[in-house]
Amino acid sequence: MTDELAPPEFFQLHADLPREGPGETADVAWVAEIAGLRPDARICDAASGPGGDIGALLRAAPDGHVTAIDAYGPFIEAAAERFRDNPRVTLQTGDMAELTGPFDFIWCAGAVYFLGIERALTLWRDALAEGGAIAFSEPCFFVDDPSEGAQAFWGGEGVTVVNAKGIEAQIAAAGFDVLATRPLSDVAWEGYYRPMEARVAQLRPGADANLSAVLDEAEAEIAGWRAHKAETGYLLAVVRPR
Repeated sequence: MTDELAPPEFFQLHADLPREGPGETADVAWVAEIAGLRPDARICDAASGPGGDIGALLRAAPDGHVTAIDAYGPFIEAAAERFRDNPRVTLQTGDMAELTGPFDFIWCAGAVYFLGIERALTLWRDALAEGGAIAFSEPCFFVDDPSEGAQAFWGGEGVTVVNAKGIEAQIAAAGFDVLATRPLSDVAWEGYYRPMEARVAQLRPGADANLSAVLDEAEAEIAGWRAHKAETGYLLAVVRPR
């Protein structure tokens, strides 16, 4: 998400959050093993947000390098507070649709839907080194007949949500093979939402109408996921071009 696509109150809420979406370090360790990540891998963290996954990516490739890219400059500035002096990290404000590489591994947590799976994988194919892999998390329905509440959870995201078979079909249409998939855990979601709840509580006193509306939306989103987490969430996929 960029500052052109969200009100300033959105970033007032998100500015101090450690993550910009659900995830946990175990996700990165799992995909690194599935992808056969080399210790010296060149990694891109596409749509990195404030850098919540950079540390785990560095641990997954202890002799490697992470290039973190996000369209929103203040998120890159937040990541710089932790990683500016790390020679194994490059931080860039830029468009994830314009990756150049070459990268041995591209990681994208919860942001591929801004481009669409097929478009993102097609664009990123040329940025991959030979034998490279991509891992991304995508909104997914886990049941064949999701309730209205589960469908409404994604209503404000401007994304068409399908089940795992639908996601795999889009991956195949882009000319990629699926190495493995798994849903993000409750731990991954709560690791995102609990700091957000604390931030909402901090901002609520004295909030004006615009900020209050953003805080209300955040609370409704959290409640919606907790109510329907058995039906929907993110599917983490590890893929490689054919």
